[in-house]
Amino acid sequence: MVTAAGNAVVSVPKSGAREVLARELWDEHYARLAGWVASLVGDIDVAHDIASEAFVRLLTRWLSVRDPRGFLYVTATNLVRDCWRAQKRERRLAIRLEDRGPGTFAAPDPWLRDLVERLPERLREPVLLYYFADFSVDEVAAALHRPSGTIKRCLSDARAQLHGWIGDDA
Repeated sequence: MVTAAGNAVVSVPKSGAREVLARELWDEHYARLAGWVASLVGDIDVAHDIASEAFVRLLTRWLSVRDPRGFLYVTATNLVRDCWRAQKRERRLAIRLEDRGPGTFAAPDPWLRDLVERLPERLREPVLLYYFADFSVDEVAAALHRPSGTIKRCLSDARAQLHGWIGDDA
């Protein structure tokens, strides 16, 4: 296979052609893509994550992409939009949590909060929102983007696990 690198024409063996072309594309576009994304999201670490993810997605569709540069920028744009949506959801959740205020529920015992913190994250988040932030099951489901039935199951599993721990200590 023959490819152009700058002004020189370089012969590339078939077995390593994909890797060489991918490296050239990375060297040529990554820094600019990451910089452009950073100007949109305002966070250099997130920008590098998004730019890297755009390259990963390009490489998974390598044979079907006709314009790699265009694919990278369109993919990065979509990932930036996803990032903005996630930030918007987090801001809305933070506002809802602030609206509830610290005085809307009694402070839990430190040993109970310690036990809750030991739960796996998939169980801990629903427990904290349901029992500590006084969200309804539907509100927890909406905040965590999970079905209500899943939240009910997580709460049941968490109660069973906590009961087992408390029963073991008694």
